[in-house]
Amino acid sequence: MHGRKFHHVSGIMNTTLALGHAASGKSNWAETEIMQLEGRAVYVATARVLDGEMRAKVELHATRRGAEWSLIEEALDLPGVCADRRRGEVVLIDCATMWLTNLMLDGMSWEEPTEAWISAMKSSPAHFIVVSNDVGGGITPDNAMARQFQRDQGALNQRLAAALDRVVLVTAGMPQRLK
Repeated sequence: MHGRKFHHVSGIMNTTLALGHAASGKSNWAETEIMQLEGRAVYVATARVLDGEMRAKVELHATRRGAEWSLIEEALDLPGVCADRRRGEVVLIDCATMWLTNLMLDGMSWEEPTEAWISAMKSSPAHFIVVSNDVGGGITPDNAMARQFQRDQGALNQRLAAALDRVVLVTAGMPQRLK
């Protein structure tokens, strides 16, 4: 890999949150960022592939990334995955929204796992970029489950944004640094 080197030392940012609406280009932006860092690229996929449309999206992302990336598929245990990461790894977690969805569908709360996940990223010598959807920009959903998801996703994004070193909003493929 080429580009700037990443060294994990005090004062260097090693965690980034990439926010954006659906199809905003946030995953593509995050992949490009990862490839600019020196290290072994690791893609952590949180989606559960349950239909053909999701399978096609997964295949598109995999083709775009290419064979240089290592793949870890993990729907729930992001704290464990992040705790296992090593120096020299640059890790893309795609995405927090699917992770939250998985927790909710399994009847699990997100608050405690989020704190463990953040702690694992902060303690790791690896570099992390977390992709997450900003779902609050649209209309208020018409059913209680969707409204709860919108509130929880907003709260999760706020918690990640407060804890991570850098926050980037991606719109139409264009990044805007928020923090």
